[in-house]
Amino acid sequence: MDLSKIRKELIYPFCRIESKRLLQKFHERPRTLKEVVHAAMDFGGHGYLRVKTMQIRSEILQLAEIVAEIQPKTILEIGTHRGGTLFIWAHIASELVVSCDIIDMRRQEWLFTKFPPPSSRCEVKLLSGNSHDPAFFQRVRNVLAERLVDFLFIDGDHTEEGVSQDYQMYKDLVRPGGLIAFHDIVDNQPYETNQVQFFWKKLKKIADVVEIIENPNQTGFGIGVLRVPAEGAPDLH
Repeated sequence: MDLSKIRKELIYPFCRIESKRLLQKFHERPRTLKEVVHAAMDFGGHGYLRVKTMQIRSEILQLAEIVAEIQPKTILEIGTHRGGTLFIWAHIASELVVSCDIIDMRRQEWLFTKFPPPSSRCEVKLLSGNSHDPAFFQRVRNVLAERLVDFLFIDGDHTEEGVSQDYQMYKDLVRPGGLIAFHDIVDNQPYETNQVQFFWKKLKKIADVVEIIENPNQTGFGIGVLRVPAEGAPDLH
């Protein structure tokens, strides 16, 4: 018996009321990008509806600023987790954000799809499933409906094989001049399964990249950004 899950189910109706109030209050006035990122760090809520992001504030703010500069219409995210970064992308994209996670997000959907500010025409779509599954990839393509992505954020499977597979599968969905970003690129990682740094070391040898790292000696975190050239993102074998 999963007591944690039972508790989440029991408090879910009350969490809906609280989360609705928090989001309505945040949307009472226009927000700066810095305010959006600050809120996303730990927006609040409980249980299934706890919204926060596992990021270093300065790193995710710099990434958000870089993404905002290209005025993205469409953003694709692999790794929704608690919806913190989705909250940011929903305030930046003008048309569509597609966020993917392996967990079932039906409990969160009503809240996450309301993240864009009232003045925005942006739509949020949530997809649950394994990003490495070809059938899931086709679901993503179906939602995009022939659109190319302006920004792809890869923050799902952190094994070297997993992040490599996500990159190879989804990179061609990003338009030339668009951006692809990866989380947890620093060498010193807290878990053996965090292996993005090995993938990143290979990629940055063949691509135009920027590293966003608050402290070179930090444990975990760090963001790598690739700008897609005219010929498309490079293959990595």
